[in-house]
Amino acid sequence: MHCPHCHHNGSRVVDSRPTDEGRVIRRRRECENCGFRFTTFERIEATPLLVIKKNGTREEFNREKILRGIIRSAEKRPVGMDVMTKLVDEVENEVRSLGENEVSSQLIGEYVMKRLADIDEISYIRFASVYRQFKDMSVFLEELKDVMNKDKKKGASSDKKK
Repeated sequence: MHCPHCHHNGSRVVDSRPTDEGRVIRRRRECENCGFRFTTFERIEATPLLVIKKNGTREEFNREKILRGIIRSAEKRPVGMDVMTKLVDEVENEVRSLGENEVSSQLIGEYVMKRLADIDEISYIRFASVYRQFKDMSVFLEELKDVMNKDKKKGASSDKKK
């Protein structure tokens, strides 16, 4: 491992520990030449996953792109970055567990919306409005009614538990 400070090609591992639920190994290293300490991360290289977009083109799966969309939809909402990152982790895990080399962007969007609806309804509506590209106000209102009906059902079921 090359030292980022002096570029010497020798370092020793000072500390090593698993992170991210054991999927990543964090290693603290020290350069044998200059003594500079730095951190490296080791993870299993995931097989490439292609996303089939609505227009039929394909691009490599990009979790950062999903996260940006969620951040945009949750702007000025009480949704923490850790919650959004966990949502992306869950979506990526679900997509990769399919065992496919290609997956549609529609499926990824559905996975995101399913989780976002449970986290914050406003963020869900914002995400859905961009993702589903509502053609007119009536389609948008139908989506709002669905969310409100689900919310009423949740309230009724929690009232029964009391």
